[in-house]
Amino acid sequence: MDVHLLVYDLSRGMARQMSMGLLGFQLDAIYHTSILLRGREYVYDGAIISIAPGSSHLGQPMEKLHLGTTDLTMDIIEEYLDSVRSIFTLEAYDLFRHNCNNFTDSFANFLLGKGIPSHIVNMPQAAMDSPLGQLLLPQLTQGVNASRQNGSILGLQQSGRAQPQAQATSVPSGGVRNISTSSELTKVLEGARNSCAVIFFTSATCPPCKALYPTYDQLAEEFQGKSTLIKIDISQPQARAVASQFSIRATPTFVTFLKGDQENKWTGASPHSLRESIQLLVQMVSPPHPHASLKVPSFFLADAKPVLYSKIPPMTKLVAKMGDELAAKSEVRALKAYIETREFKGALDAVLPDLSSLAEFVQQMLKEMPLEMLFIIVDLFRCALVDQRISGYFAEEQAQQTVHSVIDFVNRSGNCPYALRLVTLQMACNLFSTPLFSQEILRSGGLLPPITQLISSSFLDEGHNSVRVAASSLFFNLALANRNSRGNGSKSSLPEADQVELAASLVEAIGQEEKSIEALQGMLSALGHLFYEADLNGELADLLRALDAEATIVGKKKVFPNERLITEVGSELLGKGLRKP
Repeated sequence: MDVHLLVYDLSRGMARQMSMGLLGFQLDAIYHTSILLRGREYVYDGAIISIAPGSSHLGQPMEKLHLGTTDLTMDIIEEYLDSVRSIFTLEAYDLFRHNCNNFTDSFANFLLGKGIPSHIVNMPQAAMDSPLGQLLLPQLTQGVNASRQNGSILGLQQSGRAQPQAQATSVPSGGVRNISTSSELTKVLEGARNSCAVIFFTSATCPPCKALYPTYDQLAEEFQGKSTLIKIDISQPQARAVASQFSIRATPTFVTFLKGDQENKWTGASPHSLRESIQLLVQMVSPPHPHASLKVPSFFLADAKPVLYSKIPPMTKLVAKMGDELAAKSEVRALKAYIETREFKGALDAVLPDLSSLAEFVQQMLKEMPLEMLFIIVDLFRCALVDQRISGYFAEEQAQQTVHSVIDFVNRSGNCPYALRLVTLQMACNLFSTPLFSQEILRSGGLLPPITQLISSSFLDEGHNSVRVAASSLFFNLALANRNSRGNGSKSSLPEADQVELAASLVEAIGQEEKSIEALQGMLSALGHLFYEADLNGELADLLRALDAEATIVGKKKVFPNERLITEVGSELLGKGLRKP
């Protein structure tokens, strides 16, 4: 798929004519850029939006640059854009430090591993550093702040801008679907084949029907994503065929469907009985898991966040350990500058390093750098991955090879230094800063075997509490991603064989943990999220029974008598929760 950069001149030629006299240097344009991809123009205008190319008030671009081609699918690209919307917001927009060009630079890095031309990204700083720029800065900033009130910085909102494309629906998400033909009904019922649906047959001359409308609308919102609520007005001529198909002779009449099959039909309903009927129908689709009745408040909701390691190391000491030759390399200088800028000025000011060069550099250092010094490069890499713009790039299959190489290197090192193992575990944790990574690792599994080996071997490090803590954090992130995948209605994406292997090493590690309460807490949290609402007839449950994991965990009360997770995971989830339904 071709990736193009569209370049506009906000000054409409004035910059080229007047910049030398006003700024003291030649400026060809006041650049505004966007990414053209598959017939859509992606731009940051107080939010990330997509528009028809050339449809904004800016007209046609002054330049169209071919940046390269990407093999990423649009699904992956849309997932990435969703993951960075919290960075590119209306409130975060800054004319000089965080603008449309910074967005296109980040987006290009994700798509291609390289950014847009540097003279475009650096243009605001050059203007701001000039005497006139300093003089005009307050007025320009005030103008941008005023634009925020309209939800648009560049005025694209008034020029027919389009929001990011979504799947077409016949009605707003979560609302009642008004249908009048058999073909429409067939299509909607097909979409509800794995859940349930309700058809409300009504008519324009039916007062009891109209009295039920508010309740029906409310139920549609309440059970959004769980049930499809349909309304058909049989007084419309085109709806008569549907009424005949279901032998509707009076209104209000309701017909319910459960997983594609007609389940029930009744005429007349009070608001109370209508609510009870739909609630029961939804429960029949997804009966509550036995774990839902257990006293495990730490696991009721899958709203926990992945564990990330964002603390930066003392850069002066780290650079001194590198030596002058390594510290002088362009990749190291760019990475160091990015990390320090993000730490002290914030992500808005941090210019992303060239990500393809960074990937090549890390792999090169694995071959050339002494084993005892390699942790320095991995630690810097770990710091960068906290930014979801960077972790999003390395989550993709082609760039994953860099992460794969680092973890493989540690797994193959017979006597891996403590510092290298620790930062590698932390690096792997930081990959979960983007939701793209959890989806990718569960989907492809390419990184799953080496990560599983890294976790299992790190649990055996009895001499370093911090290694076991980091290993349990990585397991926790993996278990949480797996649970979220299962909770989204899809089948558990983490292969059961991997769950069994990880759980076996985890139960053994819990049994051996005698020193670190933090490590034990991480292990118990990971096991709890892995097992919560899992298949009680599956291999994971059978393993935990065979290992008598309940006794192992409850036995930790002797060493850690006040740890509540021992009760939640041991007595409740594994004690009561292992009973087969």
